[in-house]
Amino acid sequence: MNKIPKILSIAGSDSGGGAGIQADIKAISFHRGYAMTVLTAVTAQNTLGVQEIFPLPKEIIKKQLESVMDDLAPDVIKTGMLADHETIELISEFIENKKIVVDPVMVATSGDRLIESSAVEAIMNFLIPNAYLVTPNIYEAEILSNIKIIDLKTQIDAGKKILEHGAENVLIKGGHSNSEFIHDCLIQKDLKETVFKSKRLDSKNTHGTGCSLASSIATLLGRGFDIEVATSSSIEYVQKGIKKAPNFGQGNGPILHFDD
Repeated sequence: MNKIPKILSIAGSDSGGGAGIQADIKAISFHRGYAMTVLTAVTAQNTLGVQEIFPLPKEIIKKQLESVMDDLAPDVIKTGMLADHETIELISEFIENKKIVVDPVMVATSGDRLIESSAVEAIMNFLIPNAYLVTPNIYEAEILSNIKIIDLKTQIDAGKKILEHGAENVLIKGGHSNSEFIHDCLIQKDLKETVFKSKRLDSKNTHGTGCSLASSIATLLGRGFDIEVATSSSIEYVQKGIKKAPNFGQGNGPILHFDD
């Protein structure tokens, strides 16, 4: 577990630095991984919201993928914001037989929508069947499973439904619920259920938590940890990052990715 894993993040850029590729690089580096990137979009974004999204041309995305895959052979690939179905279909051509962590990013912490409606179907058809782990939040899990999540049971049911589409493991994050405690539910391919319970923190500094969690898990998987340990450690990492957040910006601020 002492090797340095090569982790490829395929995601969008957050000009505010709290989420997206920027958060991925920080989380991967903290966990002693080597971060590589394929940029899918550039966003004008800060703690107050997403002002504009500029998807990159497909030929640029393809060239980045070819350059990384031809030389650096990532141990784990993490996907984030993929703005449209053409991008998702392109990426699917490069990820077969790889260990993939799919963060099905659909909406920013601020509530701004980040992908086209057609991209949701493409995630279901092209990414999830190749995924070692899918990490939706409550909102994303409801869309992917077509199940309304109202409690822990329906949260687990939604995870099992997503497994039916071919993913090996699903982690449904409970941070977007309104309960006093957060329940993050891991459902594995053998239908083993593990619920990680944590106290909800009273903080607005949660921008980029999903990106950071998925990248942390990807890196720990690359280092050889099993999925339960990787998930538990990553949840603790994000919780600590929220507690020690630098309180930047006027809106939903970023977490602290490094020890202070």
